[in-house]
Amino acid sequence: MKASDRYLKIVEWSDEDRCYVGSVPGWIGPCCHGDNEAEVYRELCEIVDEWIETYKKDGRPLPPPTARSYSGKFVLRAGPDLHQALSVRAMLEGESLNTYVVRALRKCIG
Repeated sequence: MKASDRYLKIVEWSDEDRCYVGSVPGWIGPCCHGDNEAEVYRELCEIVDEWIETYKKDGRPLPPPTARSYSGKFVLRAGPDLHQALSVRAMLEGESLNTYVVRALRKCIG
């Protein structure tokens, strides 16, 4: 595994820029762009490799990895009022709170 494999690389379409833009969340902001998604990703990978080399040459520690596997569990602090409202809605739908919230989140992100 290469050191760069430890970092999540995102290439997404920017309506504002009218092109694809590459970044590494939590480390490298928007740093490359272009009309071809695959080319932007290739360029982003090169940039990450260059940054890693620069950090190593400067003797600086690399940021914590961002590419990882996910368990599917996370803790959400919603406050008592929202917790109650979600629980009631879930009961009205005949679903568990978890199923209801997962369905709502999926709907929000498309």
